[in-house]
Amino acid sequence: MSNSTVVVVTGVSSGIGRVAALKFAKRGCQVFGTVRNIAKAPALPGVELVEMDVRDDASVQRAIQSILGRTTRIDVLVNSAGTTLIGAVEETATAEAQALFDTNVLGILRTTQAVLPHMRAKRRGRIVNVSSVLGFLPAPYMGLYSASKHAVEGLSETLDHEVRQFGIRATLVEPAYTKTNLEANSPRAKSRIPDYDRERELASRAVADSVSSAPEPDGVASAIVEAALGGWHMRITPSGQASLLSKLRRFMPAGPVDASLRKKLGLA
Repeated sequence: MSNSTVVVVTGVSSGIGRVAALKFAKRGCQVFGTVRNIAKAPALPGVELVEMDVRDDASVQRAIQSILGRTTRIDVLVNSAGTTLIGAVEETATAEAQALFDTNVLGILRTTQAVLPHMRAKRRGRIVNVSSVLGFLPAPYMGLYSASKHAVEGLSETLDHEVRQFGIRATLVEPAYTKTNLEANSPRAKSRIPDYDRERELASRAVADSVSSAPEPDGVASAIVEAALGGWHMRITPSGQASLLSKLRRFMPAGPVDASLRKKLGLA
């Protein structure tokens, strides 16, 4: 059996999860990357793909058990699978909100609950949850996505308090906009209320511009690897815009932060 660090990364079909999995492999880790459909997923050098849908309890349990059957342990779990949604709060259907939370929040709950018994038995482990700067900032016209990331923040902090007695730590990585297909093709709430059209389009255009000029996932992926294998920190914000926004939120009065956000989005 290999003594390499065993890492499970969710959502490696593309974007941040894919680049992070490759970086772990280059560090000599034994890496398992989860995808919803192996037949459609591109191969990753040094990464063993495992079929898993984070929205399905049975699928998560099967995938984790299959990994444990080959390795007998999981040292690191990286929860990077996620989805987005653009739309005013009033426009967002309950079913759309439920689907978003099912992936972004309950998906993390499912995978975490699946690995924790084995981490507790080994008395060690690291759980890295990929959040967002929208986990600590408001996001007009991305209210439910922002709410899901706020939930991830609260869940992760609480989890860390509960599991550190077993030698396990949970941590958050909080990226800003990153150039990925997920962010470039953000789905929109199906219902449209005309009163919101002008501001929604302004905000959507600002988000699209931010994504088009955003850095590639490399920096975020490096932060994830550091969060998993380096010294523990509750929050890691990749250098650049994410780090700046974190400092502004912590040290600037709420009024100027609010005004700056609205100006950035082109809102009156």
